[in-house]
Amino acid sequence: MTGTNLIMSMIRTVTEFFRPSYRPERHYMRGPGPACARKSRGPLVV
Repeated sequence: MTGTNLIMSMIRTVTEFFRPSYRPERHYMRGPGPACARKSRGPLVV
């Protein structure tokens, strides 16, 4: 690695440590959706 690449790699590593790009709360699923509820509800009886 050249000096510039090494410095850029270190900056990216430090930045990723303090401000991670992956945020699990953005991908967290809170439970089954409405399609699952409709499927498990069964036929509508009147």
